[in-house]
Amino acid sequence: MRGSTMLIGAVFAVGCTSTSKPPAAMPSPLSTAVVAAAKSTTDPAIVPAGFFEAPSVAAVPAPPAGSFDLPQLTALTLERHPRLAQVGWVVETARGRALQAGLYPNPTIAVTADELGDRQGTLGIINAPQISQEIVRGNKLGLAQAAAFKEVDRATLAVVDERYKLLTEVRKNYWEVVTLQRRAAVLTELIAIADRSVETAEKLLKAKEGSELDVVQLEVDRERYRAEFDAAKRSLPASIRKLTAAVGAADLPIGTVVGDLEAGLPEYDLATALPTIIGVHPQVQSAKVGVEQSQLALRRAEVEPTPNVTVSGGYIRQNQNRSNDWSLGVSMPIPLWNKNQGNILAARAQVGEALNEIARVQNELSARAATAFALYEAAKARADQYRTSIIPKAETSLALAQKAYQGGQFDFLRVLAAQRAVAEARLEFIRSLGELRQAAADIAGLMLEDDTTVRKQQ
Repeated sequence: MRGSTMLIGAVFAVGCTSTSKPPAAMPSPLSTAVVAAAKSTTDPAIVPAGFFEAPSVAAVPAPPAGSFDLPQLTALTLERHPRLAQVGWVVETARGRALQAGLYPNPTIAVTADELGDRQGTLGIINAPQISQEIVRGNKLGLAQAAAFKEVDRATLAVVDERYKLLTEVRKNYWEVVTLQRRAAVLTELIAIADRSVETAEKLLKAKEGSELDVVQLEVDRERYRAEFDAAKRSLPASIRKLTAAVGAADLPIGTVVGDLEAGLPEYDLATALPTIIGVHPQVQSAKVGVEQSQLALRRAEVEPTPNVTVSGGYIRQNQNRSNDWSLGVSMPIPLWNKNQGNILAARAQVGEALNEIARVQNELSARAATAFALYEAAKARADQYRTSIIPKAETSLALAQKAYQGGQFDFLRVLAAQRAVAEARLEFIRSLGELRQAAADIAGLMLEDDTTVRKQQ
């Protein structure tokens, strides 16, 4: 298990970049087998040529120059985000205060003149110079500096925490854009299917083989798909702007985001992840350092009654009798009434508060992890169901409807309905994958993962 030392060292780590090619496009809603079966349709008047053909990968245009993948966006975030720079300066501020807390008090030098204008000597008595130095006892400076350096540790851990918060934001916004892009692509296919379906239904109506109700229902479906496509299209620019803001580069010219929702799906287990989360998370480590800091502050408060000693000495010129004298003094406060009782009581209370802070942070992280894992498990189960059962069955249903239509057993509208079912199942599959990626991003952030690609499905 990684300790706080590794966490502090991670502040200066830089996210990896990728030089690999963009992942291949997701498969069409229509499987190869279904497309092959569809090609056997014999009535071109009812089923236009190419009706069942899905857009080929070669027909998909190459991404524009402003395309980015997740490793590139991660590297830009760690390099450019102002929030990381801001918390970095907080560390420097704490380090400066820790340095100051251990510095010894400066000596004091004074020059005084007494009895000026005296008849025996107009220059009076000259004390020049008188030097005094406070001697700090009870290791007050050492304890104060040790407590201040604990604040440096906490500020450094805050940088680590901020790092993974930013990475989580970038990952979630990245997958949101990828999901919207893929959803828009499938909705484009659905709209094309709906257009051809309405056209076919109108031909059937003219041929007295269909009804006006069928045409109207298909038109309703088409308008629904168009509305959903329009919503996805309008949401995409805003999602890209959110992504650039999460990266910390609002001017980043993102034209498209390269990513595959299905490739390298992460595998997580709550039973094994939770001990890691509540053991090494920077918020837990910071709470533990806070206990040490409060204990040092208590010890510092307890030694406060130990009086500091001030020693002084200097040269005295007695101008009345023209003598050269020396002075030497020692002084210290007497802790008679003020023994720092109130501050000691407050420091003890802060120790108890710090101890409870560890449990509070661990409970909060456990709740966050439980929520993320609940969403992750639900989305994963739903995506697996669509991948292994629903989509294959929908494609099989389409193939059977196609064959039945060719044999005269079904009307063509049954074939159209089966085809829409395949595409709609793919839409739900994409939605589930998007939810899975969102939850996985939360889990990766809690587990302090720099590179989520190391977790692949077995």
